[in-house]
Amino acid sequence: MNTEVLELLRRNNRPRDWKKIAAGMHVHPVDNVGDKPVYEFFSTLDDSLEINLQSIAISVQPVNSYIPFHIHNYVELMVPLLGDCVVATKHGNFRVAQDDVIVMGARTVHQVQPIDDGSIVVNIVLKRSAFSLNDFEFLRPVNNTTNISTLLLSILSNEDRSEVNYSIFGTKHNAKIVGVLYDIIQEFYAADGQSNQIIRLEILTLFLRLIRVASETDFRVKKQVNMGTNLLSLLLYIEKHYSTITLAAMADYFGFNPNYLSAFLKGKTGLTFIKLVHLQRINVAAEYLTYTSAPVDQIAIKVGYENPSYFYKVFRKHLGVSPSEYRAQHQLK
Repeated sequence: MNTEVLELLRRNNRPRDWKKIAAGMHVHPVDNVGDKPVYEFFSTLDDSLEINLQSIAISVQPVNSYIPFHIHNYVELMVPLLGDCVVATKHGNFRVAQDDVIVMGARTVHQVQPIDDGSIVVNIVLKRSAFSLNDFEFLRPVNNTTNISTLLLSILSNEDRSEVNYSIFGTKHNAKIVGVLYDIIQEFYAADGQSNQIIRLEILTLFLRLIRVASETDFRVKKQVNMGTNLLSLLLYIEKHYSTITLAAMADYFGFNPNYLSAFLKGKTGLTFIKLVHLQRINVAAEYLTYTSAPVDQIAIKVGYENPSYFYKVFRKHLGVSPSEYRAQHQLK
């Protein structure tokens, strides 16, 4: 806990009058959740309510203030640094605990319910211009294949996804994650010539640490929770159980019909269940080929292919070369 940063944020989280803000911004409802209006918040405002044009922007949630249901055309991270907060969507409310991180996808209708004086909730805006393809290469394995975690980040960054798209990362007050969050905030509010680049790199580090913590956690989804909120859970399950996974077993684990689960994955990622499994298996196999001298047939069995011939076929289809050719090109000397 960084008391200096918390005091800085507390000086900026005074109550706000939504009616005055709406009148000044000339915003009008674009939809409804029941009888409650939904607004488009496409301009990011700083703590002084001035428009912020930066691709990564940070603000603090005002205390004791009504904020209406709204949508963004960017991704937003919300983090309670003190206390907790309740986030409402079209499908119900959920509580976000202190130090946990919610990644709210673009065009997801949501609302943070009023927080009290003892709470501090930070909003981190990530516009599409925040990261380049080269930045996301930092998240890829060195063999340059795609993995499930990288795919997840691409989905979260895509503003054309469905209107129900968010993931909650339970950090369990992980000191390194909390430390990165405070560093990001401090760099933003005390910016100098290097701050923008440092913030971008630290956000990428934050995502990697969140994925690491999430992969070590049991992500069993309650059946009554809307499936759109749990893409992270599904992708991490595939990443963890790729060698023995079946659609039926995965559907049973999450409490869903296999056909529905398959259709959901295809709709959200553009890939079928089996292609997602192949993606992860081949990615892991490529790492074995790069970093070990294990026989190719043994690697095939290790990643889930009982038939080595089929493994060879799938590997070539995904990477354009045979496993042996790939090893010759990439194995460390």
